[in-house]
Amino acid sequence: MRLPCSCCGPRDSGEFVYRGDATLRRPPPDAPETHWADYVYLRDNPAGPHRELWYHQPCRSWLVITRDTRSHAILAAEAAEAVARAVQAGPEAR
Repeated sequence: MRLPCSCCGPRDSGEFVYRGDATLRRPPPDAPETHWADYVYLRDNPAGPHRELWYHQPCRSWLVITRDTRSHAILAAEAAEAVARAVQAGPEAR
């Protein structure tokens, strides 16, 4: 599988480290224990497009990659910093 890096272009997946689901949202500190347990232990196993967090070791870039889990087709790749800023800005900024 080849993954696109915004700095280096398409690269072999062996240069990347998978860091998990990019759609998780951390509960507030005062959230009930059940919310924290769900956040820490429960994960979906989607069939289809899914946003994932990847780290590219050679250039130290964090990426949010949208990948179809059925075919491994890469649908989009974005710098994780840009995604985080868009989330912080809220839906009106998108």
